Amino acid sequence: MVKKTTAKDGDHVVTMREVAKAAGVSIKTVSNVVNDYEFVSDATRAKVRKAIDELGYVINVSARNLRRGSTGIIALAIPDLQLSYFAQLSSLIITEAKKLGLRVIVEPTLYSREGELDALHGSQTAMVDGLIYSPLELGPDDAAEVEVDYPLVLIGERIFTDKVDHIATENVEGAKRATSYLLQTGCKRVAVVGVHPGEEVGSAALRFRGYREALEEAGVPFDPALVVPSIMWHRNDGVAAMDTLLDSGVRPDGVVALNDMLASGVMHSIQMHDLRIPEDISVIGFDNSDDSQYLSPALTSIAPGLEAVARLSVRALKNRIDGQPPLEGDSTDPIFRKVSSTLVVRSSTRTL
Repeated sequence: MVKKTTAKDGDHVVTMREVAKAAGVSIKTVSNVVNDYEFVSDATRAKVRKAIDELGYVINVSARNLRRGSTGIIALAIPDLQLSYFAQLSSLIITEAKKLGLRVIVEPTLYSREGELDALHGSQTAMVDGLIYSPLELGPDDAAEVEVDYPLVLIGERIFTDKVDHIATENVEGAKRATSYLLQTGCKRVAVVGVHPGEEVGSAALRFRGYREALEEAGVPFDPALVVPSIMWHRNDGVAAMDTLLDSGVRPDGVVALNDMLASGVMHSIQMHDLRIPEDISVIGFDNSDDSQYLSPALTSIAPGLEAVARLSVRALKNRIDGQPPLEGDSTDPIFRKVSSTLVVRSSTRTL
């Protein structure tokens, strides 16, 4: 990272990302040229050097030396610490990192594209040994953004790429399992709450796909009237979404909420409409958050295996920092691991 001074803009910090964009290559390729790695073609090297010269990019030697050393600190970039999923995940990652002698800096990106890009490319990356990264605003077209010149482990389902290590959860399979369970317990009209209209990637899209697959396999016709969107997944969003559905006259006998916070709001709305859970409407959440067992009634939920996500992501990152294969028995190639989910049955659903 460097400073380029112009009369118009004053001091401007030029990033490796800007050089990569100007040269039409990946950030990793720019890093390879800057660090004089031999496995770069002469033509590519010349292209990158030209972009460096035109932008005025100069290596921050102290930052590079710091990164090549070891701080014993890693970063965790997540969208929001208020959502129980991310709060629980953060706690588990901090615990796993401590076992390996690492400290964690948690950086909430606050549902901001700029915040997510800054977590990847900002100057603070020079102060840590690596990054565990969970984006919500970046998507498939941004895969090149995660090709950085430091150890990184991707979690979540917004970006799929074979260029970096990736630990994922069973979103499709989990939602399919939840929907199938409701159908098996006698539900005929299962609603889904929390869908993001038009989304093709990410947890909402994948969980909605699992819902659709369960209906299809059971021979249950898909009813758009039972699909309830909600861009945010907080408790009040669940209340608003379920109020909208029930006030419209649509009456489901089961609900798959795409996270536990939505589910708790859904349950509140159902009870405020003088309906019983699960006798009138069964409810299943997703994430098996710590609070789910203390709701009234206790919430049936999909446990996405966050303990395994935390353990694998921290271990893979630590091994990369140490110059080792990401997980035992792996080659040095980037890995993709999907953690299994389980259904935790409680009293918000009927029994089989």
